[in-house]
Parts: sequence; C-alpha cells; structure tokens
Amino acid sequence: MPAQSSYDGYDLEPAYKLAREQLAEIQDIEQICLRSGTRFLVTGSQKKIAIEYLNQLYQISIPNVEVLLADSLEDVPIRDRVLILHYLLSAKGTPMSSKLISFKELPGGGNYFRTFSKRAIEPLVEHFGEQPHGIIGVTARLGGRKGDFGDVAVTVNAFSRVPITIVLWQGDEEFPAQGDILFDASISDYLTTYDVTVLCESIIWKLVKFSEGGRASVQ
Repeated sequence: MPAQSSYDGYDLEPAYKLAREQLAEIQDIEQICLRSGTRFLVTGSQKKIAIEYLNQLYQISIPNVEVLLADSLEDVPIRDRVLILHYLLSAKGTPMSSKLISFKELPGGGNYFRTFSKRAIEPLVEHFGEQPHGIIGVTARLGGRKGDFGDVAVTVNAFSRVPITIVLWQGDEEFPAQGDILFDASISDYLTTYDVTVLCESIIWKLVKFSEGGRASVQ
C-alpha cells in the first residue's frame, strides 16, 4: 500500500518507481480494474488500463507500467502519475455511500487538518472567496458539476469513485470568506489521507491556473 511519506520532499521518482513495481507484480489486473472502476484493454499483445482522472483519459501500459495521456504526447506530471497508480493500488471497490464527510473525519485527518487547510483550503479561499461563483466555470474544465452547499458548491470526480466537493461561502463586512472540501465517506477505501491531501492541493492549483488563463500543470 502507498505510504504517507512517499510524497515528502521534492523527489517523487522513488514513489513512482515503487508504485510501478507494485502494480507490475499484480497478476489479476482485471480485478484491479473492477475495484477501481477502470477498463482493462487488450489489443493483440498490448495490455492497458484505461482510467479517467480529472476529466482526462489516461492509459497505463502493462506490464511495464507507464502512465500516459490517451491520444496525446504531452508529459503527465509525476504527481498525477503517482496519484493515479496509488488509486489503482488502493481501490477496494467499495460502493459510493452518498454521505459526505470532512477531512477531519478521515483516518488521522484531525491531526493533519492544519497542513491540509494550508495546502488546499487556504489557497481555495484566497483565490475564489471574494467571487465564489467564478469557480463554477473553471471546474467545468475538470468535469465539475454544481452542488447545493454553501453559497457555491461544485463536485469534481477526481477518479470515477472519488468525488471531491468544494464549498465556498462568500465573505462580507462581518465575516470573512470561508471554504471547505468534502468527500464521500468511502474515500479512505480508495486513497490514503495523505494522498487525499495531495489530490486536493493539485485540484485547487489546477483551478487557480485555469482562472488565470494558464495551463494546469502542478508538478
């Protein structure tokens, strides 16, 4: 299973190498696909896993395990490659519960919340808190859909079984703007708490880049 420490520091290559090795050792790839809601493709001697991540289609070659964008030569940021492989390795196939929980309700989330807030919630509020409706348009690029929480809420399917709900409350003269990020209660059966932090951080900074008219590449 992916370790929480595997994102620490700047060198993600060891984490990617380890995840590739772990996936390459698994014999029943079809079971992995069943649990993760992905597709196993076999064309002649070529075997691939097709997976959607943040509204884009990726393919993972088997058994050499390379993560590539489908129909594109664009490099995939290593952080995204690691998250994709961690999702495949962690997925248990648990049905979605339709019950939303906060980060503090994740395993160890209470102890790690301050870091999560600094890396994901604070940038969210800083960039979108004054005009929360602006987040609706940019999340559409990630396949986001409107929700019914706060002043503005959007849900992005990071993976097919990992919906991420972003909520914003607009500030006024009396109260500052606030934000939160909510998860389906099953999320810990698909990603570790630390992977959830990295995923949310990646999503928020992709949205910031979109709002600034740039390309969303978070290394």
